[in-house]
Amino acid sequence: MHTGLPVIRTALALGTLLLCAGNSLADGWSGDVATQWNAFVKEPLADEQHRSYLSVSAQPEYYREWEDGSRSFQFEPFARVSQYDSKRTHVDIRELNFGMVEDNWELTAGISKVFWGMTESQHLVDIINQDDLVENTDGEDKLGQPMLNLTLVSDYGNLDLFVLPGFRTRTFAGPEGRPRFGFQLVDQNNPEYESGAEEKHIDLAARWFQMIGDWEVAVSQFRGTSREPGFMLKSPGAPGSPQLVPFYSQINHTGLEIQGVFGAWLWKFEGIRVNGFKERGVKSRSYFASDFGFEYTFVLENGFEIGALMEYNWDQRGRDAFTQFQNDVLVGTRLTFNDVQSTQILAGVMIDAGSAGRSYNVEAERRIGDNWKLSLEARGVFHVKPGDFLYQFRRDNSLRINLARYF
Repeated sequence: MHTGLPVIRTALALGTLLLCAGNSLADGWSGDVATQWNAFVKEPLADEQHRSYLSVSAQPEYYREWEDGSRSFQFEPFARVSQYDSKRTHVDIRELNFGMVEDNWELTAGISKVFWGMTESQHLVDIINQDDLVENTDGEDKLGQPMLNLTLVSDYGNLDLFVLPGFRTRTFAGPEGRPRFGFQLVDQNNPEYESGAEEKHIDLAARWFQMIGDWEVAVSQFRGTSREPGFMLKSPGAPGSPQLVPFYSQINHTGLEIQGVFGAWLWKFEGIRVNGFKERGVKSRSYFASDFGFEYTFVLENGFEIGALMEYNWDQRGRDAFTQFQNDVLVGTRLTFNDVQSTQILAGVMIDAGSAGRSYNVEAERRIGDNWKLSLEARGVFHVKPGDFLYQFRRDNSLRINLARYF
């Protein structure tokens, strides 16, 4: 059974009750509905995969405040219906929470999304929410996480304390979906855990954040079930083709974030130290990973902005890491037109310093009128060789077009 379903059913029931109890509901609704087309340049590796996929999605949001904004309620469901890929057809609760704000503390209870991170390439420290990989492989889309979050506000910084019940397993493409891990499918319905409590394990986390002059500094600590799974091949004796079985370790995850703003320069650093990560049958290990770099912005007379960015990613696990960010350099640019349509383009190339394999990503978006937005994303790899992490995606260069109607 998919571990997210009980959470979603409970959240939907609670959300319905709270909405029915409210007044003037129409005043609190916003959100979007969208149509998306994913097209792949090359024929797939597996016969059951396709060259293009259509899907539609909806992400409404209801938000309400009372008592001069000191109390709030937020409900944000998400649903997508996808052509071919049954795993990408899914429903989730991104937000369903009650909030309280006082002079020196804030409390949020329910399902929420929390973002940690400073860098562009990846967000090493961002561990509270699970990746929704069927939405996008860039790690930006997250599943809602049940939590109790207490924020203590003082002159010495903000301290966030988290209690996280109800673990969410990572989502992966199904047999007909693209991209996926080469020929291997991920057995999402039968994950394994180091903890005997499995998905019911209660995780704990804390994060301190402070502005120090021109610097933003954050230190975080997480103890619980790793959001990043290890993998093992299902026994050759199992029926059907071999599959990858996710294994979720118990870890201690320490993070450091630093960002400095000096005129047109923006310097960024993220680093983590993880203890206890392992795959089934493999001795637990500790490792360090980091991502650091800069962004410099040129502002022209007409308001047009050109950002030049560079980052270096390093992972102590090297080729054993189930990620492309092992010894890689990102070179990219950010174009901000500052026009009425809010046109933006972000483009970058990630270069593997060890093998010279490359991946590219181009994201562009532009508003159309008052209620529409068109987004495009081109992503792919080139110069990859057997043994590279990206080699399994060598046929998955793609173009994604998303047209959203906001209300």
